Amino acid sequence: MSNEQNPFKKIEEALKKMGETEQEKQKRSSEKEPGPESKVYPIKPKRTIDVKRYTKLIIMLTVAFAIIVILLSNLYIVKENEYRVVRQFGEIKRIVQEPGINIKIPFIQSISTLPKNQMTYNVSEAEITTKDKKRITIDNYAVWRIADPSKMISNARNIVNAEARMEEFIYSVVRNEMGKLNYVDVVNDEDSSRGSLNDRVTEKVNKFLDDGNYGIEVVDVRMKRIDLPEENEQSIYTRMISERQSTAQSYLSEGDAEKRKIEAETDREVQEMLAKAKKEAALVTAQGEAEAAKIYNNAFAKDPEFYKLYRTLQSYSKVVDDETMIILPADSPYAKLLTGSIQ
Repeated sequence: MSNEQNPFKKIEEALKKMGETEQEKQKRSSEKEPGPESKVYPIKPKRTIDVKRYTKLIIMLTVAFAIIVILLSNLYIVKENEYRVVRQFGEIKRIVQEPGINIKIPFIQSISTLPKNQMTYNVSEAEITTKDKKRITIDNYAVWRIADPSKMISNARNIVNAEARMEEFIYSVVRNEMGKLNYVDVVNDEDSSRGSLNDRVTEKVNKFLDDGNYGIEVVDVRMKRIDLPEENEQSIYTRMISERQSTAQSYLSEGDAEKRKIEAETDREVQEMLAKAKKEAALVTAQGEAEAAKIYNNAFAKDPEFYKLYRTLQSYSKVVDDETMIILPADSPYAKLLTGSIQ
């Protein structure tokens, strides 16, 4: 069998060609004579990269970046209106109060914040019984602040628990103080018996908080609203109206009594003034009549006949009128006088 007809020979040559290395191919191609149109290009040597050098640089940059990130993540800023509590494994290590930038130990310490400024807390509405057994609903609010963060955290744990304890004390003190006042004294803001109620409540609540070492301070406790319970609101309003009407009627009665008293006093003074005036008038009249009688007597003493005539004429004026009929003797002096016979 010839080589051209032997298939195994062809397979063996193909395997030899596949087994040639890249260098043998380049050598074979370089041994070929270049043709008249082919160009020869020089082969540049490849640049070798220093992998170890770049690896060290990358590691150093990574470590530096990680250190910067860790430092920045562990810096904290303290503001003027807050406390910063530094804990280590849950235990309080320090409390930073001064504003500024501080740093904590990475992965070991943690930071929490508490407010330093005053806060307002709305106390839940509650029903209170006054001294005169009236039921009222009061609504208070409290202004408070954290005085000692360490005590507050140790005894109250957090702000929610601190406000809950404060609310209990406020309710207890307000209920006790309201039980000493009547309903009218509670409603009337100008009443002196209620003037220092808020101050007393604030003082006693702070005493309870100090005894419990809660580390908080109540600045002020105030009442926002005082209402009546719905079930007896209308009856109390009706009673208040009745009491006001009774008080008004009492004032009217007192006014009428005072009016009658003033009128009686005025009438008495008027009668006294009139009696005194009449007395003085009578005295003046008597003095005038006496003076007139004295003058008359002096005048009549000078001419008795004229006085006799005057008295006679006065008697005529009282006795004689238009319907009077007088019968006199013709020779009587009276008749002669009337007829003009007396010269």
